[in-house]
Amino acid sequence: MAHTPGRRDLLRGAAAVGAFLAVDVAGLLAAFNWIGPSRLTPQAFLDAFNNAFGRHPGFRTNHAKGVPVAGWFDSNGNGAELSTAAVFAPGRTPVLGRFSAAGGNPQTADAPATGRGLGLTFGFPGGEQWRTAMLNLPVFPDDSPQSMYDRLVATAVVPGTGRPDPAAMTRFYASHPPAARAMTIIKQHPATPGFADSIFSGLNAFYFVSRSGVRTPVRWKLIPLQQALPPSSGPDALFDPLVRQLRAGPLRWRLVLTVGTRDDPTNDATLPWPADRRTVDAGLLTLNSVDTEATGNARDINFDPLVLPIGIEPSDDPLLSARSAVYAASYRRRTGENTL
Repeated sequence: MAHTPGRRDLLRGAAAVGAFLAVDVAGLLAAFNWIGPSRLTPQAFLDAFNNAFGRHPGFRTNHAKGVPVAGWFDSNGNGAELSTAAVFAPGRTPVLGRFSAAGGNPQTADAPATGRGLGLTFGFPGGEQWRTAMLNLPVFPDDSPQSMYDRLVATAVVPGTGRPDPAAMTRFYASHPPAARAMTIIKQHPATPGFADSIFSGLNAFYFVSRSGVRTPVRWKLIPLQQALPPSSGPDALFDPLVRQLRAGPLRWRLVLTVGTRDDPTNDATLPWPADRRTVDAGLLTLNSVDTEATGNARDINFDPLVLPIGIEPSDDPLLSARSAVYAASYRRRTGENTL
């Protein structure tokens, strides 16, 4: 680890799962003419994160704590049925990635309930990159940028107490039924013991485009092929076992594509698709190295979900443009002040 974590309020850590995405509003206004009641701006989201987690120059606004990893993806060719993307042709593609904990404090103590992230970029560098930022959740906690922002506001620290107002989240769920519904689903899928045995899901829908031009709605997830080491004691209770396990040998996940139908929602990541949807095993992800964050590794990669290869296209999910825009705003700010 590149820092020494300290204990942090768990409520804010758990709430950060719902704030995993944020927006550069110039992108929002242009993309789907969305304006929040307070005319949301990129700075408004950055300020909301800072109010919840403090200001930490040089670190990501969310998922500030993490470790870079590297490896490769072996495609079995099955995904080529759905998409012309080069990554799905039979063969091997290099991968850079980053495991992370939700929240904007890089010194947060690990807790089982805190959201876990895995950002990956396939084929970096290159013109046919595929970038994805995934969570260990069955659905996304919010259906819109507005809901995401309101959640962040609800977790703001009350002056003089050092903690959020516990009644604020109750009010948030009462006024945001999709978020309340999503949290019910999330609670039915408790977190696994560690990173290595977590299922990581893309959650948002995309369209895969075949050679014949057929556009198919798809979601994806990574299915682990190993158990995780038990959590350790101390502030890095989840990260320490992950680092030890990676240094002892590679970790592997199956990339599984879930094929949607025209009846499945593509614009609301809080809604799961039916469990009987067809799945395609597209290949094997292998991660075999881990490092502290430094210049030149995944620390400097913006896991923008709209960096897509030919053969994968965004859906109508409003969170995609929001994610892309805020990731850019956060990236510009942290790279300009990075002292790691």
